[in-house]
Amino acid sequence: MLYRLYNSQDLEELYAIEDVCFEPPERFGRKYMGRLVGSPNGATWIAEQDGRMVGFAIVEWAQDAGEPIAYIETIEVLPAHRSHGAGSQLLTCIEDSARSANAGWIWLHVDAGNEGAIRLYEAHGYGCEGTEENYYAPGRAALIYAKRLDSETAA
Repeated sequence: MLYRLYNSQDLEELYAIEDVCFEPPERFGRKYMGRLVGSPNGATWIAEQDGRMVGFAIVEWAQDAGEPIAYIETIEVLPAHRSHGAGSQLLTCIEDSARSANAGWIWLHVDAGNEGAIRLYEAHGYGCEGTEENYYAPGRAALIYAKRLDSETAA
């Protein structure tokens, strides 16, 4: 598996993965996805196998009370390639990008029913900080996970 940063030729293939991984209303719109991957305050990592994109992850960072913090927008892996370490490696890549931007914390929302993603985040040292009810849709809560990024733990 090859892990690399996004380039502008990747958008169509990347959005095709978004289309497979999420249904409305959770699916990002194409225009919004274009803004995310083009953000100067973020990084998008691509997972490729045999020259074909099989997953990606997007992180953005901003200042919060004077300290840079990072937010994981999404980690997506095609169903046939899940449980083989791509999501874990993509998470490591975006954490390293956040560290490079001097982010002290990284956080995210995850569907309370997405057990696989919750296991991934917990295995990487994220802790549940709370719940946001009706985040994804009425009756579908998000768990809020966060992790302190220590610059000495960069991979």
